[in-house]
Amino acid sequence: MEIAGNVALVTGAASGLGEATVRRLHAAGAEVVLADVNDAGGRAVAGDLGDEDRFVHCDVTSESDVAAAVDNAALRGRLAILVHCGGGGTSARTVARDGRPHDLDAFRRVVELNLVGSFNVLRLASAAMAKNDPDGGGERGACVLTASIAGYEGQIGQVAYGSAKAGVIGMTIIAARDLAAMGVRVNTIAPGTIATPPMMMAPAAMREAFAGNVPFPKRLGQPDEYAALAEHIVENGYLNGEVIRLDGAVRFQPK
Repeated sequence: MEIAGNVALVTGAASGLGEATVRRLHAAGAEVVLADVNDAGGRAVAGDLGDEDRFVHCDVTSESDVAAAVDNAALRGRLAILVHCGGGGTSARTVARDGRPHDLDAFRRVVELNLVGSFNVLRLASAAMAKNDPDGGGERGACVLTASIAGYEGQIGQVAYGSAKAGVIGMTIIAARDLAAMGVRVNTIAPGTIATPPMMMAPAAMREAFAGNVPFPKRLGQPDEYAALAEHIVENGYLNGEVIRLDGAVRFQPK
């Protein structure tokens, strides 16, 4: 699919993976709409691109917020690209050392944000894409979701986050099959340890340990490496139903 001339909706767009994706897709010629709950950050990135109005406040778990973001994007042209980066997590064991069970509401919130939020954005964006005229390759849209390698081998304390991301991984092939008749592709990126703002707030010793566990290259991944992969997925029309690890060959150990 051609990026230039199409509209892209990017969630989690105010920083990290989403911001890097926004900047890369914009540079490639897309009309980009930014969605995030971080109003100040989102407007700042949108302002850098010359139009603060391209930012939309959006809680990805809210049907009305996501519908408004999709409508905003569709009004700007042919909405054919979605990159969903919105998400987050918490750390808690199934049973803590003092015997307390994991808070059930906390587990629900993490699953709601990462799994339900991903589905909410995907279903509404792809419904809009289904109305597009197909391009020369028969495509009406390309969607990129974000999982995590924690969805494969989550560490101690990642039971909520890892479960939610495992759900995104499992959803990918099903959604791709569901949307095949409409000419909408669905793929997912599962990042490893990336130098996003939350990671860079961790103590230096912790960041160095994460980097040291990566077989090669022995460093944290960069947000633009995620963005570059998202860009390629959009452009490569034969990539569909795939989950791609972006992790330097690291496999999380228990802790």
